[in-house]
Amino acid sequence: MSEINRKTGIIGKKLGMTQIFAENGNVSVVTLIEAGPCAVIQIKTVERDGYSAVKLGFQEIIKAKRVNKPTKGMYDKVSQKPHKMLREFRLDAAGGGRGGEKAGEKDSALKVGDVVTVAGFAAGDIVKVSGLSKGKGFQGVMKRHNYRGGPGSHGSMFNRAPGSIGASSYPSRVWKNLGMPGHMGAVRVTVSNLRVIDVKPEQNLLIIKGAVPGPTGNIVEITK
Repeated sequence: MSEINRKTGIIGKKLGMTQIFAENGNVSVVTLIEAGPCAVIQIKTVERDGYSAVKLGFQEIIKAKRVNKPTKGMYDKVSQKPHKMLREFRLDAAGGGRGGEKAGEKDSALKVGDVVTVAGFAAGDIVKVSGLSKGKGFQGVMKRHNYRGGPGSHGSMFNRAPGSIGASSYPSRVWKNLGMPGHMGAVRVTVSNLRVIDVKPEQNLLIIKGAVPGPTGNIVEITK
């Protein structure tokens, strides 16, 4: 099962951040992630789907009425219980595997109904974590695009304004690709080269050094 984890990754929920002390007294800021167990819901192959991937489910849904009929039919077809979260992990060259079709062939032992757990990770592994960043609502250009702003005294009337956004008579339009006020955050972010500090399989817990995207409770994907 550990080989499966190394190729597909795992889905988890960010529990929060804390700090731990090493034997030499050094302190490290870490993120606690409840990762798995994740059931294998679907296997995609190059022959049938055009690419190799595995679809994992995280957190079973207790009440069946919360699932619509098309989704329920998908689960009934593979004799699995509905899950709150579904994520697909590519196994070919585009998704972290090596050698395109060969990556899918190596995972031929993986089948629907298998369970992926944190047992496939070990302390010292280098992983990348993907998830939605914190939403910050509607923000101005200084916070959203790191604009410097204008002078704050002597009646400049140009403190936090974006400045000119286009010419007057010609071409009489707003220039393309200008940094403007707008919605900030709530976008997919991937943080790479994070180190696994500790793994607690009995608690489905991954302890990763550093910060991962999103607020507490955010759903993230951890891959090697």
